[in-house]
Amino acid sequence: MSKHLQRDLERINRSLMTLFGVVEKMFDESISALVDKKIQLVNNVIAADDKVNDLEVQIEEDCLKMLALHQPYAADLRRLTTVLKVNADLERVADLTCNIAERAQSLHSNPYFPFPDDLKPMVERATQMIRMALDSFVNSDTALAKQVILFDVVVDDYNLAIINELRDLMKKDSTLIEPAMHCFSATRHVERIADHAENIAEDVIYLVDGDIVRHQHGNFVA
Repeated sequence: MSKHLQRDLERINRSLMTLFGVVEKMFDESISALVDKKIQLVNNVIAADDKVNDLEVQIEEDCLKMLALHQPYAADLRRLTTVLKVNADLERVADLTCNIAERAQSLHSNPYFPFPDDLKPMVERATQMIRMALDSFVNSDTALAKQVILFDVVVDDYNLAIINELRDLMKKDSTLIEPAMHCFSATRHVERIADHAENIAEDVIYLVDGDIVRHQHGNFVA
């Protein structure tokens, strides 16, 4: 690997770590707004999205320039293609955190709405997945990446249970339909964030081992 390529890869890696940090904070704040009703954090989340968009574009442009200038191959090519994919997933996670924050703001006008019991453990597991996905990327840890993938099933189960509970709630009390729909939307966004964490974990396995593991999770051991 040339010194110029090494330098550029290190720079892109630093930019991606910055993006990870911003997105992780946005997710934490959107969840606090939703679950802990810290509505003052909503504006923080929405404002941070511009920074994410700028970073995402910068990282993509840098990757494309490196592909053209250095024509990397083998492990270096895998790293650049992985960064491009992770970059896109993080930008989408940021968008979803904004959606969660907006749903939290809408629910604020219904302070007595009974949140489903499974909501808190669901967001805790999704938060754990995001952090583990970051750690697996930083440390090239495929075992941790596989654990992230396995956790996605748990989040899916929580999401299904919440949908059923909200459906029953709306049947019993029609006045709760509007806040229940906001809650349903928020939990759906959390579930999608967990999916993006799973995508990042799959990309880590590809980066380290060169294996494409999409649709092959049945081979993993819990």
